Amino acid sequence: MDFFKGRKAVIATKHKKEEVIAPILENELGLICVTPYGLDTDQLGTFSGEIKRLDDPIATLRKKCQMAIEASGINVAIANEGSFGAHPSIFFAKADDEIIMLMDKENGIEIIERELSLKTNSDGTDIKSVDGLIEFANKIGFPSHGIILKKAKDNFLGIIKESRTIEELIENYHIIKNADCSAYAETDMRAMKNPTRMDVIAKAAEKLVSKVKSVCPNCSIPGFGIIDAQSGLPCEMCGLPTRSTLKHIYRCQKCNFQMEKVFPFGKQVENPQYCDFCNP
Repeated sequence: MDFFKGRKAVIATKHKKEEVIAPILENELGLICVTPYGLDTDQLGTFSGEIKRLDDPIATLRKKCQMAIEASGINVAIANEGSFGAHPSIFFAKADDEIIMLMDKENGIEIIERELSLKTNSDGTDIKSVDGLIEFANKIGFPSHGIILKKAKDNFLGIIKESRTIEELIENYHIIKNADCSAYAETDMRAMKNPTRMDVIAKAAEKLVSKVKSVCPNCSIPGFGIIDAQSGLPCEMCGLPTRSTLKHIYRCQKCNFQMEKVFPFGKQVENPQYCDFCNP
């Protein structure tokens, strides 16, 4: 894949995401990755809540890429945005949803990929004592993973983010705690403070590379990806359509060439247990 070989790319981050993203893009695509000094992506939103994210993840990614392009003068940018909360389809499970974008202003294309992972230590709890704080610290993997301390969950005044040792964490708890010894502790989800999240970002970057390497059969522009999935895989027993995927539809964002791939998962019929007619 020589489309990006030798071109410079700017990674839009202030949280050291280049440590996992750059090696993948450089080794697989031949990009030369740089990170702009002083780029403040926190102005678009912080996990700790003192600055609310106003836009959806894709719009935020576009803004990050544009900020990096304007700061560096480089016309290829990569940005990542993570969201943490309930898994969209697995009840009672937490998820890390990492979206990554490559913006190529010269060719007018955006290539986007997503890694939705159950691998996350995103958490937060009310603290009433040093013992409770230590219990939470052990649960989320401190000190390799950071902890943010607040007076209360939605109190953003005087937040303490930079505890490095258990002794320093306890000292900071005593600084921030209320008169009744209460405080709020949450996992620091900034990438450089969360190796678990970094692993998921790396997987998103690997998926991005795979999509970049998928080129349009008509114009050879990279990022020829799935834009829709259609259900209707026939039931093995009754032959009627099920909710399972029958085909994927691919489209080039540059020339709009479109292609269908039938039976994308390698099976031509579905088990009757997934049929609404045989197993209502």
